[in-house]
Amino acid sequence: MTDAAGLPPLSAYVHLPWCIRKCPYCDFNSHEAGGELPETDYLAALRRDLEAQTQMVASRPLRSVFFGGGTPSLISAATVDAILRALEEAFGFEPGIEITLEANPGASDARRFTGYREAGVNRLSIGAQSFDDAQLRRLGRIHAAHEINAAFAAARSAGFDNINLDLMHGLPAQRPAGAEGDLTLALALEPTHLSWYQLTIEPNTGFHKRPPALPNDDVLADIEDAGFAMLAAAGYARYEISAFARAGYECRHNLNYWRFGDYLGLGAGAHGKHTLADGTLFRTTNTRLPWDYLNAVTPTRKTDVEEDFFEFMLNALRLTTGFSPQLFTARTGRDAADLDGFTTAAIGRGLLEAVQSDDGVERYQPTGPGLRFLNDLQLLAADHVPAPPQTP
Repeated sequence: MTDAAGLPPLSAYVHLPWCIRKCPYCDFNSHEAGGELPETDYLAALRRDLEAQTQMVASRPLRSVFFGGGTPSLISAATVDAILRALEEAFGFEPGIEITLEANPGASDARRFTGYREAGVNRLSIGAQSFDDAQLRRLGRIHAAHEINAAFAAARSAGFDNINLDLMHGLPAQRPAGAEGDLTLALALEPTHLSWYQLTIEPNTGFHKRPPALPNDDVLADIEDAGFAMLAAAGYARYEISAFARAGYECRHNLNYWRFGDYLGLGAGAHGKHTLADGTLFRTTNTRLPWDYLNAVTPTRKTDVEEDFFEFMLNALRLTTGFSPQLFTARTGRDAADLDGFTTAAIGRGLLEAVQSDDGVERYQPTGPGLRFLNDLQLLAADHVPAPPQTP
């Protein structure tokens, strides 16, 4: 390990790749379990992975841990506990660390939630997606709407007071009334956080092979306008393109991604990003297939980050408050002057605005059109990548 002074915060992402059934819209590294999970062997592989990565990165306490998948709620609480203990031993935890685990309403129960809470998980992310049973069937989900309510109640009973709901809109043939109905039922549960995002058709998915009929752009705009108003009226602030939170419940783990912080990527197919004491950035990439990961001697591949400007923008432009020139310099090692070409072009097109203070530009943030047409704003950043910094 190297000295961590002045480095970005460090988080850990732990990928648990198994699910009961692959959803047709899912392009994540997930694999149908088809039997008993090899938890003991996977835990041993994670320990090897952690030991190898510990030698690569600058040590500092973890700000957050996120168990993603796949369906992490298929994994036993004992395995989750063992993973957390290994992470704490290797790096330590910041006071008040956020530890999130994703849960499928169809693969959850009160006893398991209690075990996760006792292991140290303090934030659950429940994959509701819709409260319409017909839509859930179209999405290939294994749960019904009533199971969302049951899972949420079980989470509260287990002691979770920080719960996110994942909810989609723009579903097959969905009209604004259907999307508003989903939001109404989600808000009635009073989660602390809502991830409300549009269904998109991704390559190498079932929906890509057999595309469903999705709402047109005008209907999508009506859905979003109504949804944003409902969320704001209910006290949820939009702080990222598809993330809405009660005050103080923004997802710290995702904020570290979007602010171009550092993170360990542990597990099959996981990716990490790190900063060395000299400012060098590098990424880690793990063997993708679970059975290869289980048997890999060195599952992690290390590569330099060569497109720091664009990668920073891909993340930071998702935030409604954007980024400060100081954060840009701290995370990339570049001079703030490297922003000029992009920011001038983006402001000229009405996609970005400069928030001024007495000392100059306080931050750059997307405008309303910049958020709605985020892809255009990010492509504009790609068109204005400055020359690499000169090495002495």
